[in-house]
Amino acid sequence: MKKTVRLAIVDDHQIVIDGLKSLLNGHPEFSVAIECNHPEKMSSLLEDNPVDILLTDIMMPNMNGAELSKLVKRQFPATKILALSMSGQGDLVNQMIEDSDISGYVLKNIGKQELVAALEKISNGGIYFSQEVLDEMLKASDKKKAADEVHLTLREVEIIRLIEQEFSNKQIADALFISERTVETHRKNIFRKTKTSSLIGLIKYAYEQKLIAS
Repeated sequence: MKKTVRLAIVDDHQIVIDGLKSLLNGHPEFSVAIECNHPEKMSSLLEDNPVDILLTDIMMPNMNGAELSKLVKRQFPATKILALSMSGQGDLVNQMIEDSDISGYVLKNIGKQELVAALEKISNGGIYFSQEVLDEMLKASDKKKAADEVHLTLREVEIIRLIEQEFSNKQIADALFISERTVETHRKNIFRKTKTSSLIGLIKYAYEQKLIAS
């Protein structure tokens, strides 16, 4: 007899949990053992009721999905993690793979067939990432590679993206909680590293190197 795969679902919106459970109707090989709206409570729930796969939302109050995944992987290393989100967020996915060794990441607009396929693959020791997520991961990797080639720091890339949005030095300073003088220093370093001498030249460079989305 095939072993039932025990699931835990955490999302701050109950309607999402209900929707996922509805998609799993007719698939007795999957059993929802835990459902929770408060990610900070999940760790204690798992202590009393271990599961095979945790399905976690990414954007949640008090503790986001990335933080929860890191905690769960440390406390319950055998539990596999499938992240769910409204968007791909490639840089976050890459970070979660490194920090939490997640087994998959899918978008909330998936249908029954893809959800079941993802859970089946993960429960059998595989990994599953939606195609849109894979595309975003690739874009994020390309941006990081482009930044690494000219040795731009993550903060410098952040500032380039704000410059592209026409933020002034003061607005950039306020957004990043740094001083205007620090912003000015970063801007000088950015122009030097990218070998550009004007804002138009810098933005053109950023688009060409995929540091910002076109």
